[in-house]
Amino acid sequence: MSPEGGYRSYAAAYRRLRPEHAGKTFVILGTSHYGEGEKWGLTRKAYNTPLGPVETDQAFVEALANRAGSSIEMEDYCHASEHSIEFQAVYLQHVLGQHLPEGERLKAVPILCGGLSESLYSRGRPDDNDEVRRFFEALGETAEERGDELVFVLGIDLAHIGSRYGDASPAEAEKGALAAVRRRDNERLARVAAGDLEGYYALVEPNHDDLRWCGHGPLYTFLASAQGYQGRVLSYEQWNIDPQSVVSFTGMEFREV
Repeated sequence: MSPEGGYRSYAAAYRRLRPEHAGKTFVILGTSHYGEGEKWGLTRKAYNTPLGPVETDQAFVEALANRAGSSIEMEDYCHASEHSIEFQAVYLQHVLGQHLPEGERLKAVPILCGGLSESLYSRGRPDDNDEVRRFFEALGETAEERGDELVFVLGIDLAHIGSRYGDASPAEAEKGALAAVRRRDNERLARVAAGDLEGYYALVEPNHDDLRWCGHGPLYTFLASAQGYQGRVLSYEQWNIDPQSVVSFTGMEFREV
């Protein structure tokens, strides 16, 4: 994700937060660019931001780690190097930090999600892997115990198209072939909004996800673990990260049903 590229989408999503959310725990599912593809990275450390620290909810992390077993790694190094959760910590602090009582801090559960690419090449589903399924069950059970104390946040972006990503042709946002990318992105987002895990994956699996959604791991994790949510798209945009390459972004809101 890039603050410059997806700022309209980030703004649309974060505007949905209200002062009363400041006291909740934010389960932040971020794209892992450095960890193992079929694992999830946890940390017990806080995320420091220029606006103040976001503390890790230690009780949630311990409960999740005990249930998840070898499907997780304690990855302080990856968390220290990874931007996908770091940006969310800054945004949360900006929007909600001022609404905390004196002496209290925002709380989060930072989870780096592997890309779940193994299943894209095996013609199966991620949860055919026993360890992957174990994590989904562990996160779902731990979240259910907390109920409405939690808010899920996904730190992701969507398609990566153009020369920078190995395509033969350059890409320009909203031009030429990028119109088809918009259509396909929105087809997937419609399945995500409906909470339709199978329908979403049926659109991702063909051609080994040729749209290169680096948010696939966090999205699949959310849909498989936090069932009972439906959402809506608040914003969609495409951005030229360089003159020949495009990244797409969305801002969404989810509510329990």
